[in-house]
Amino acid sequence: MIGRRELLIGAAAAAALSRPVRLPAASGDADARLRRVLDGLAALPDPAAKLARLMPLSTAGLSHSAMLDLITARQGLAVDARIAQVFPFGEPGGSPYVVGPSSGAWREAAKGKATPSLAGRIEDETRRIAAAAKAGVRLPQPLLDRTVAAIRAVGADGAVGAALARQAAVLASLRGPADDAPGVWRLPRGRAWYALMLERSLGEPIDPAAAHRRLMREWQALAARADRLLAAQGFTRGSVGERFVAMFRDPRWHYPDSSAGRDRAVADMNATLDEARARVPELIGPVPAFCLDVAVRRMSPAEEAARKSGYRIVATPTTRGAYFVDLADIARRPSWSLGSVVHHELLPGHMIQLPIEAAADPHPLRLEYAPAFAEGWGVYAEALSAGTGAFGGDDPMLLGNIHWLLFRIGRGIVDTGIHYARWSLAKAHQTLRETQGEPAYFAPFSTDIDRIALEPGIRAAEALTWLRLADLRTRMARNRRPDDAMRRFHQLVLAGGRKRLETIEAEISGK
Repeated sequence: MIGRRELLIGAAAAAALSRPVRLPAASGDADARLRRVLDGLAALPDPAAKLARLMPLSTAGLSHSAMLDLITARQGLAVDARIAQVFPFGEPGGSPYVVGPSSGAWREAAKGKATPSLAGRIEDETRRIAAAAKAGVRLPQPLLDRTVAAIRAVGADGAVGAALARQAAVLASLRGPADDAPGVWRLPRGRAWYALMLERSLGEPIDPAAAHRRLMREWQALAARADRLLAAQGFTRGSVGERFVAMFRDPRWHYPDSSAGRDRAVADMNATLDEARARVPELIGPVPAFCLDVAVRRMSPAEEAARKSGYRIVATPTTRGAYFVDLADIARRPSWSLGSVVHHELLPGHMIQLPIEAAADPHPLRLEYAPAFAEGWGVYAEALSAGTGAFGGDDPMLLGNIHWLLFRIGRGIVDTGIHYARWSLAKAHQTLRETQGEPAYFAPFSTDIDRIALEPGIRAAEALTWLRLADLRTRMARNRRPDDAMRRFHQLVLAGGRKRLETIEAEISGK
């Protein structure tokens, strides 16, 4: 529960639009004492013990950022304590499965990283796999088969090879009747656990059924908009997904597959960035000047040849921020698909939120217990930009924005679809194919769906964070001038770095 004092502190952090989002003052004695306590929680045995250690602590004398650390740690540990009672398997906030097709110590052996302790770690995982199986926690069969095949393909020698052979044999022995249902509803108390995992990642309680309905409504609304815009561009035959595939293939929007073509793509993105930079005061209000000192940059030839994924350098008072865009397969990056990337990755997306957060120096527990906020803000920012006219008059760019939002919300629907609505892997794939059509540049459908099956709640929470931020902004705008309320809301949300949705809602209610 957040008290009145905490609400006032949170409100004060964004009270005046005449100054930028507040950067933290140097930590005082109270902040340092709290950080020592938070650091020491790792030595305690379980979430309940950790929560008990934090409950008597006062927020008196804490900076805004430290207060958020304490509140967020309490909220998150309270959820983890409930998770431990319902489902004592896997890591808190992670997969219920000990190993999978892309996780486990076996992957170190596959990369040739055989350390003296590796065989023992593999054996320990095998014991945990067997113990979980006795309680009914087993990998879904399609993913189990892929994991067994991957482990058997490692080909290690000696103790590591023997440990891998035993692990593969134990996993193979768990194979049951053919089943394409990968959701955690199959597991003991899996439905209750999934609801708690959503709450943990999202930052507020939500019924999985309500989450699924909300995501489906937004998905259908985006698909209807895409249908109209695609028809206006001459794409009238087939499903929305099939027409998006055709638009991706249309050479009218392709850059040349050359160094000059890649330079042109970066230049176009920087032109979009210049327009976005000019709109930040209107949309967000004042922010630290270094947040705006950012650019799109091209990767080195070696990085492009290695097909490195896009990455960021977060701006600081002494370092210019940059987003290095991945253009190796430039035929899959038509011009209309890149505008929304600018708003998500740079302004007003990650390059505002992340530098402000870094300056606040949040404790790692705050990052742990508000995991969906950063990505949710990025999606919210790209939707905000399009919704306030960033692509006005440019229907192809609007379609690019819609395609990215379909990707973001499609991930959420697959999450709730698999783990709540009992979808098969095949149904999840069909759903994405019919409406999104072309997978995101960095996330093939099958890879993304497998990851969602193994990591329940995370992708749904990211999409829902976007939608809930939009809801809360609307609530704050009641009986206020809309533009002023929007900027005031963004100042509050960004102040001090990430926070859970229940904290944001409490701060709004206290204003």
